[in-house]
Amino acid sequence: MTLRFLTSGESHGRGLLVVVEGLPAGLSLALEDLEGELARRRRGYGRGPRMALERDAVQVWGGLRNGRTTGAPVGLSLDNAEAALWEPALGPWHNDSEAARARRITAPRPGHADLAGAVKYGHEEFRDVLERASARTTAPRTLAGVLARRLLAELDVDVAGAVDAIGGVLVRLPEDDEGWRTARHSSLGCAFPEDEKTVEERIRAAKEAGDSLGGTFVVALRNVPAGIGSGVEWDRRLDGRFGAALLAVPGIKGVEIGDGFAAAGAEGSAVHDEIIVRDGRWERLSNRAGGIEGGMTNGCDVFLRAAMKPIPTLVRPLRSYDVETKKPASAHAERSDVCAVPAACVVAENMAAWVLASAVLEQFGGDTMEELRARVAAHRERVARWLL
Repeated sequence: MTLRFLTSGESHGRGLLVVVEGLPAGLSLALEDLEGELARRRRGYGRGPRMALERDAVQVWGGLRNGRTTGAPVGLSLDNAEAALWEPALGPWHNDSEAARARRITAPRPGHADLAGAVKYGHEEFRDVLERASARTTAPRTLAGVLARRLLAELDVDVAGAVDAIGGVLVRLPEDDEGWRTARHSSLGCAFPEDEKTVEERIRAAKEAGDSLGGTFVVALRNVPAGIGSGVEWDRRLDGRFGAALLAVPGIKGVEIGDGFAAAGAEGSAVHDEIIVRDGRWERLSNRAGGIEGGMTNGCDVFLRAAMKPIPTLVRPLRSYDVETKKPASAHAERSDVCAVPAACVVAENMAAWVLASAVLEQFGGDTMEELRARVAAHRERVARWLL
């Protein structure tokens, strides 16, 4: 079974759409699950005023009935509350609207998709690029990820995330279940409430300077069965698929699994996770590999870390070039956040859930959740007995 989704919509368009195909029938889902995760995506000190405007009310178009998937494609949509501020009858996507003409953009922003996208598609100005390249389009991806996350929860797999640095300020990572829960409900993704104040001060200083901040965060997939994924072809390796999904989140410039880059400077004896048998079961003494070896899960928790660059839209714009006047100019200053690392963490959590759920369905199949649960349970039992 193949799990896939397709999205449509722009940052200031009528709304955003996602169609998810391949979910088994019988997966329970409440609108609160979807809207709650979208609310987490809007979180964070340092977000722009749009976060207070968008309410992200989800509309279901198909594939769900009585709180359960039917096996048909699931269609979901989100209205853009801000679209009405442009031109209700036409929207900003209509080239003849007065609002669209007034917001014409001809000076690309360094670090954004503006220039590269205009070159690729032959656009004469850059709004046609930035409307789709906007981080707003991660909202429907988050919805798809929530469906995958719910599927994993039915298989006793937990997905969690936490911020561990913003603007060079280090934040302590969760040490137990309570820490992960605290990070989930923190506006800044912090596992320890006392760390939030230091991070807020760093973000406030950047805002006052007209600048922006990036940072790093971690995503943990816990209680994952061993043997998910494949090492027989490059495009089936689970580590590669996680990397692709997280790097596709706007602003993400680096992804590591387990010790990642730190392992490159260490000796092999200090990197690889030794295997022992304890109480009749094999286990690892460490998890430096981040739960993946050879493109497959090894029974440890999957641990991912991603690095997000500072947001490229600045209150004090960088130097650029106006393609209409043919003269140097300041880059376009679209309304923007100062820091979106906590929000990116939420998107990454759900994209990681999507990757793992996709691999699980490919491996075990099943048209119903009952079939899938039984097959995964049988696999867990076989793994527990293997080699012992």
